[in-house]
Amino acid sequence: MLVLAFDTATPAVTAAVHDGEGVLAESTTIDARRHGELLVPTIREVLKEAGVSLGDVTTVVAGTGPGPYTGLRVGLMTAQALATALGVPAYGVCTLDALAYGSGMAEPFLVATDARRREVFWGHYEDPGTRLSGPSVDRPQDLPGGLPLVGAGARLYAGVLGASRLADAPDHPFAGALASLAAAQLGGPDVREVVESGTHPVLSLPRPIYLRRPDAQVPAPPKRVSA
Repeated sequence: MLVLAFDTATPAVTAAVHDGEGVLAESTTIDARRHGELLVPTIREVLKEAGVSLGDVTTVVAGTGPGPYTGLRVGLMTAQALATALGVPAYGVCTLDALAYGSGMAEPFLVATDARRREVFWGHYEDPGTRLSGPSVDRPQDLPGGLPLVGAGARLYAGVLGASRLADAPDHPFAGALASLAAAQLGGPDVREVVESGTHPVLSLPRPIYLRRPDAQVPAPPKRVSA
């Protein structure tokens, strides 16, 4: 097994290689405006550091969001293109799940990323590997209270949510956690069938999670002007 995983659903452009036993290489750059420019060089970097070639990859995994449209599409389109070129399966993992998995939390908690428009994408977790609800998009003040918070969205709105609730955990998802979470799910022989049925608890098809209607709208017909 050789898993190539990456995520572009947040300001973190992150990629990693996992051999089924552990992470061989990982690289992350925080830059919300350069997903398209940075992703392929980052993939090349982690493959080189791991001492493997692209042709050695057996599975491609990408974060499915939720996240801003442009950045999210960069990762998912790259995953589908690579998987098609290599003839290997491509899977998706919710970006919030990757962030939760890398948090190291030992109690129930919330994960929140910046959704812009003064809102956050969030999920409720029993532990790093078990999502209880979400993903959802809401105003920070509408999130459940009393639970520790993980993620850049929580930190951005700490004044509303309460700074004391911020956990000592990464603000952004790292591809090493994404790859590890995916690799732990890939052992069964019927994984692809379960994923394609839409019933797998972690893995999905590499399709974006959109929680809002698109900003772009079909223009209305021009108004009629009377003579």
